[in-house]
Amino acid sequence: MNMNCFNSPLLFTRIGNDDTKAKEKWLGYLVGPAGSLLFSATLASYLNVYYTDVLKLTSVWGGAFLVVFPIISKVIDAITNVIMGQIIDRTRTSQGKARPWLLLSTPLMVITGILLFTVPNGSDTVKVLWIMVSYNLFYSFAYTIYSMSHNLMVPLSIRDIKQRGTLSIFSNISTIMISGVVVALIFPMLILPQLGVNKSAWITVMSVLTIIIFPLTIIEYYFTRERVTEEYQSKTNKIIPIGEQLKAGFTDKFWLVIIVFIFITQFSQLCKNTALIYFCNYVLGSYNDGITQTMVSAIGGIPMGIGIFAVAPLARKFGKRNLTAAGLVLFAMGSGICLINPHNMIVVLVGQFIKNIGGLPVSYIFMALFADVLDHIEWKHRFRIDGLSMSIFTIIGTVSLGLSTGVFNFALSSTGYIPPEFINGETLASVQNVATQNAITFFFIGLEIITGLITAGLLLLLNVEKGLEKKQTEIKARN
Repeated sequence: MNMNCFNSPLLFTRIGNDDTKAKEKWLGYLVGPAGSLLFSATLASYLNVYYTDVLKLTSVWGGAFLVVFPIISKVIDAITNVIMGQIIDRTRTSQGKARPWLLLSTPLMVITGILLFTVPNGSDTVKVLWIMVSYNLFYSFAYTIYSMSHNLMVPLSIRDIKQRGTLSIFSNISTIMISGVVVALIFPMLILPQLGVNKSAWITVMSVLTIIIFPLTIIEYYFTRERVTEEYQSKTNKIIPIGEQLKAGFTDKFWLVIIVFIFITQFSQLCKNTALIYFCNYVLGSYNDGITQTMVSAIGGIPMGIGIFAVAPLARKFGKRNLTAAGLVLFAMGSGICLINPHNMIVVLVGQFIKNIGGLPVSYIFMALFADVLDHIEWKHRFRIDGLSMSIFTIIGTVSLGLSTGVFNFALSSTGYIPPEFINGETLASVQNVATQNAITFFFIGLEIITGLITAGLLLLLNVEKGLEKKQTEIKARN
């Protein structure tokens, strides 16, 4: 797919260096993605709360709507991800194959993001129809275009392992620190207590967060560069059939391992994210008390800040795979500590602190490990499968989001969850029964013990770093 409009100098990247410099790291990979990732993280944490507590949809269709709707929507999203992956692989512009789609996704995300929350008052049928359309316009269309393109920035940025690893860290700092501070700390401490279940307040705040996407994503576009695409496209414009790409991936041990790893970690993480606010509201603290969720996120998140400086040198010394596997064992141990007494703040905070230390490698260097696998595929088969791999990567994330949300909502409705009421300008919440509290606790804590140990063992099969520099030298010689 040729997009000749991107040959205009006005749309050229502002990165002219062959090596990554400070401007690219800070603007392209830290500041630029912050807007869309912040809004996405907010949706992951609070959109379900908006549906269950503000719009009170828990009992719609006998409780089936919030179980079935997310799953079906994510199946649609998965299909559009496959289509978008193939579109990216077939895109030919002077500015790369993924970056142009960052620019095109920007206004689409802003418009559809606002529509998510401006659900009209009316019957349950009106609300359900609006939600189904707006949800899929955002996730299956606008955000699919952005996320597919954004997630390819690190793998397509540069071949140098060290520089690519640094960009991966900067990219994940944006995800973890910027969105994490606002979503996990400021939001529950200052914003949620003011919002309660006041619909108009929710619409105002979310609209502001959506508008921020526009200028920041423009920055991401201008201060990134696809050096690998430039190198590869200068060699060939041949389109590799999707069947051949699928065969290359599904017959490769490293690629299969990392795909399974992605599914397990994504599903577990999304279950925990969905359950977080419910756990803090009904198990550990009281409804939107402004303290509990902030404490859990702050104490548990401290390692994510100090870990920025430790992960890169440790990964160079011990290897990305080894460091990640060891971290996941510690991750499971931390979750186990939380489970000893999930009603005790001190126990939970200690466990969260230890767990997040163990989760550092997955958070900061995973995309660099994923990029290593893509280079290995190129060395082995003489062609790249970036778009296909990112399609499957994103499909896993989207299906996991729908599945985790649907399963969690089923647990709420089947155990008798009681949503809060907005009476005389105040939010009044009920005490949940023991079955509901236990279900919430399992999704927030228990599941990660199981998945942490499974993924640690799985990584023993991912020895892709061995001989990678030699493989990259061969690729460069071919190109």
